[in-house]
Amino acid sequence: MKKLEGKVALVTGSGRGIGREVALQLAAYGAKVVVNDLDAAPAEEVVAEIRAAGGEAVACVGSVTAPDFADRFVQTAVKSYGSIDIIINNAGFTWDNVIQKMSDEQWYAVIDCHLTAPFRILRAAQPIISAMAKKEAAEGREVLRKVVNISSGAAGGNVGQSNYSSGKSGILGLTKTLSKEWGRLKVNVNAVAFGLIDTRLTQALAGEDSKTVNIEGREIKVGVQQARLDGVAATIPLGRVGKPEEAAGAVVMFCLPESNFCSGQVIYCGGGPGSNF
Repeated sequence: MKKLEGKVALVTGSGRGIGREVALQLAAYGAKVVVNDLDAAPAEEVVAEIRAAGGEAVACVGSVTAPDFADRFVQTAVKSYGSIDIIINNAGFTWDNVIQKMSDEQWYAVIDCHLTAPFRILRAAQPIISAMAKKEAAEGREVLRKVVNISSGAAGGNVGQSNYSSGKSGILGLTKTLSKEWGRLKVNVNAVAFGLIDTRLTQALAGEDSKTVNIEGREIKVGVQQARLDGVAATIPLGRVGKPEEAAGAVVMFCLPESNFCSGQVIYCGGGPGSNF
């Protein structure tokens, strides 16, 4: 029997990058996965890949910041599979500027994605998880559930990222609080903070040319100058940037039974202590 067989996992931002790898790895361990992305095509591609490998998955397309998203996401899991066992709050992006040039729109867009959306998803899931936990307790069974929130080394502060750093710091407070509130419900709540991982948001720029991604109608600049990437890589003890599948492995580790007595913890997945990238 696979270690997560019969479990139902919800993963935000899982159509691309690290989230995609998390969804695929959870499915490989036997979990049924609710895949989310802003766009339908990448979400459906991941669903198709999981099904082709013999797993089960459904898509819940849309922005995690939409007021109705949390309830829709949670209900997709319940209506499709009848349970919620694992929640991964992974969706995110950066929209950088120094504070004197940062608009309210930039601030709230990033805070809402990285902090408000996870709060809403966990709030929407609580009544369902609580009801299941009470039923299991009455039957004399202990069933451990898992929440993994995604933070960053940037939670320690990064120039030009007052919005992102604040969101990634705030999610740590939410993680530790819920580890105390939800312990009685037999839920492990942990966080993984990433260092520099090779994704579309951290691609090397060609010269001064900037790249953009469309986030809810906004063209957001992404990519990093090669010189900066080289400088950050030089501070990483392992001597290189991380791969999406390696970042996903740190997340999945907190979802396995081996982590059943770990809660309220944060691990840094960045190749060793170094940059706050």
